Amino acid sequence: MANQTKQLKALLEQSGAQVELVAVNAPYKPSWAGKIPVLRALFRLIPYFFSLYRVFKRSDVVHVMANSGWSWHLFAAPAIWVGKMTKCPVVLNYRGGHAAEFFERSWKTVNRSLSKVHSIVVPSDYLKEVFQTWGKEATVIPNVLNEKRFYPEQESSVKDEKHIIVTRNLELIYDIETAIRCFDELRKSTPNARLSIAGTGPERANLEALVNELGLSEVVTFVGQLNLEQISELYRSADMMLNTSTVDNSPNSVIEALACGVSVVSTNVGGIPKLVKHERDALLVEPRQPVVMAEQAKRLLDDDELRRQLMQNGFETIDKFKWQNVRSRLYDEYNKVIAKEAS
Repeated sequence: MANQTKQLKALLEQSGAQVELVAVNAPYKPSWAGKIPVLRALFRLIPYFFSLYRVFKRSDVVHVMANSGWSWHLFAAPAIWVGKMTKCPVVLNYRGGHAAEFFERSWKTVNRSLSKVHSIVVPSDYLKEVFQTWGKEATVIPNVLNEKRFYPEQESSVKDEKHIIVTRNLELIYDIETAIRCFDELRKSTPNARLSIAGTGPERANLEALVNELGLSEVVTFVGQLNLEQISELYRSADMMLNTSTVDNSPNSVIEALACGVSVVSTNVGGIPKLVKHERDALLVEPRQPVVMAEQAKRLLDDDELRRQLMQNGFETIDKFKWQNVRSRLYDEYNKVIAKEAS
């Protein structure tokens, strides 16, 4: 979500808008406050509240990037209420595959804030359906893809090895363990394969231990967190991307891989089957099935025609995510809520 926010800000500014970003993770002041549990939340929340108030007072519209869980309560909900206080119209951009479970647990609290927003936008039909289940209308505006950054390799060359990548944070919901076990299985038939894992998170030590246990330390690289330029270069160097998430919505990683002409093997959870179709623009498998995923990965590596077909269809799939298409829909939403507040 952080990368999507930065990218959206840059593209809006390139289109002539004036954009101010209120960060939710500003440095602690004083710095020692960050070492004290509970207290550190107050030292971040209070300056955040006043930053929201100052910025909203001089803004025409507020675009709130929201997620489930504590992120909602600590950051999204306060922004909505400050928007109400300052009479600045709020477009709530909700994302995250945990929405259904989160609403089930916390709907009464969440709905108090939702009732104050002027518009709800979501990046997928999957999340639109979740909101409809709870009686809320949401408008689908896809995640934005910067095609000037994410594009296919101009010249394809024969490589001595097959480069497999994973570009998700190292968290339990993304199940990187399955990706590693899939790669281990794939190596039995494709010994010239290597795996790059981009991302950070609390599971890194456990995943590194698994790599060592499987004897893969020479062919698996944890490359850490990459900026947009680095991640786009990683995509273009890859033969295939594995997405093993157990909960998901409309993952940017899949969109970016397709834009770079990279074959995708993914789990079929959440909104992913609404984003891509099995054997049309990706290959989909059930979650936590490393052997099955390895079989599908081998299909791609062995079948040039299938890979070419998925790549061409993938270019069609990502067309709606291009900025020129997203921009008009987003501006329509901004103008609508501004007019609603004015009336």
